[in-house]
Amino acid sequence: MIAGFSITSLLLILLAGIGAGFVGYAVGASSLVSYPALLAFGIPPVLANASNTVGVVGTGIGGVMGARKELKGQAVRSITYVVIGAFGGVAGAFLLLKLDPSVFEFAAPVLILLSSLIIAINPRGRMQAKQAAADATAQLKHIEATEATEAAKRATTPTAPHRPPEQLVQPMSQDSWWVWLGVAAVAIYSGYFGAGAGTLALAVLDAAKIGPFHKINALKTLIGTGANISASVVFIIQGAVDWPAAIMLYIGCFIGGYIAPSITRKIPANIMRAAAVIAGIILTIDLGLKTY
Repeated sequence: MIAGFSITSLLLILLAGIGAGFVGYAVGASSLVSYPALLAFGIPPVLANASNTVGVVGTGIGGVMGARKELKGQAVRSITYVVIGAFGGVAGAFLLLKLDPSVFEFAAPVLILLSSLIIAINPRGRMQAKQAAADATAQLKHIEATEATEAAKRATTPTAPHRPPEQLVQPMSQDSWWVWLGVAAVAIYSGYFGAGAGTLALAVLDAAKIGPFHKINALKTLIGTGANISASVVFIIQGAVDWPAAIMLYIGCFIGGYIAPSITRKIPANIMRAAAVIAGIILTIDLGLKTY
């Protein structure tokens, strides 16, 4: 036994973390797997949620490291989003710890159902499709322009092809006021619970037409990472973390996030999304029956 956990239980939490990391990469809802797994081992809801936040930090750090190319040239916006995420994470963490535990127990089924519906609506998939169409149109225009130029010049020697201009993120000065409220709300939600927060952040940034999908996808990771790290600090200071569970979950999330890309290429996205939605609905019903 290690701090009340058997070796088997810790290994099962590790496996749950791998599943959470995988689902987090595939459909952006790690907590739909990791949070109920911690509940299943008898960890109280608030303690389980705090430990879960610490455990999924690894997913965000890995995502930020892997998105350095997309974040290049966005230093000011990146720092701003991390700061907003950090303050929001602290606010969400204090809401979790200071409110009566029954408030979170009552809200958890609703929040899980909300995240399931967000996955079902799939704004991320529509954004990717829209971006792919925009990229294809830009590439076609570039090819047509290049062919017209070559025909006009009747060049006898081949010239190096010109790449189409990269789509940029709009200046922060052009952001609408509601964008900042949306980003702050997502950050607070991330610190309080967080399931589906990444998809919510994507929806806010896309609605504001901040930039192309691959760039706002990287930016939304900064919001969640800042929120999760700051919330984790609060939970650690307040002694609200079950360390054996959090550590095993962290390791599992890292592994799951690392192996997910090569596996998800072979699985239709609709199947993964449907599985996550069904799991979320079942969990909502189960927690709702126990709570209400």
